[in-house]
Amino acid sequence: MRQIVIDELSPMERDNIESYLKRSLKQGAMIGLYWLELPADLLAEAQQGHEDHGPFFLGVELDNQSVTFELLVRSQSNLHCSCIAHTSSSQRQFVLNFIDRMVKEEMISA
Repeated sequence: MRQIVIDELSPMERDNIESYLKRSLKQGAMIGLYWLELPADLLAEAQQGHEDHGPFFLGVELDNQSVTFELLVRSQSNLHCSCIAHTSSSQRQFVLNFIDRMVKEEMISA
């Protein structure tokens, strides 16, 4: 799996990230799972024309010492389709911008 991981979080950093994710993202069905929704203008060719499979998300998983951002675009309604694909360069930049904002606002030094 292609992913970006921030690890070695202190308990305070982990709590700050959890608060940020709860304020910023849609929570998943499991504890520690969040969904970062991709804006429509960033949909890659693989997702365009599959509006009925949207919205499209990237998974974010928070555990005790790390936060992981998946670089796989997922559909909310369909698990097996060509629109499920690795991120494009603009989608990766969107994730990196989100991470940079989170790290700065929550003063993460890990």
